[in-house]
Amino acid sequence: MATHFELQLEELKRQLITMGSLCEKAISFSAKAVQGSAKEYAPQVFETDKMIDSKEREIENLCIRLLLHQHPVARDLREVSAALKMVSDMERIGDQAADIADLSVYIEKNPAAGQLGIGQMADITVRMVTESIDSFVKNDLILCQKVIRDDDLVDERFNSIKEKLAELIYGGNLEAKTGLDFLMTAKYLERIGDHAVNIAEWVEYSLTGVHKSNEHHLT
Repeated sequence: MATHFELQLEELKRQLITMGSLCEKAISFSAKAVQGSAKEYAPQVFETDKMIDSKEREIENLCIRLLLHQHPVARDLREVSAALKMVSDMERIGDQAADIADLSVYIEKNPAAGQLGIGQMADITVRMVTESIDSFVKNDLILCQKVIRDDDLVDERFNSIKEKLAELIYGGNLEAKTGLDFLMTAKYLERIGDHAVNIAEWVEYSLTGVHKSNEHHLT
């Protein structure tokens, strides 16, 4: 029979899955908002961000209860500690999706969105967030290391978008202000990818006891 701590740990994983799915929705909604549906999807991003904030507080309280009222062994302690770090990154993902939604009202229905590949970049970041959470739930070291490697794909997309924006602006096919809004959208997506990497690296720590220094210390 499972101990009370084990049951609570399973509940923690379920709550993380829920928060992760909210993050996925926020990113997907924000990408749709930018690509021409701001009026429909931007409000959904803001509402989802509020739900993410609420879930963060709920998970933090559960983690604190586990740490204060139980006596976890080293591996369990690492899992709970990693979860606390993960929810912080997940909350920031929600914030950055909301930042994209804010920009969407200025650039919706601009044909450049399709040319730039914003939707494809969003798809990659959604997958990274999903897989980073899955790696924690499944204790899957290979999957979390895949997320870390996939950050290169996001960086490549970001660099490609920068180059295309420069061509459009210098060619007189896009206003500089709109180009900057698109660039900021891509930058927020790149940061979301970085947060997914942070989550994966905390999963790696929970499984191995080693947290590698990384370049994704974000606020």
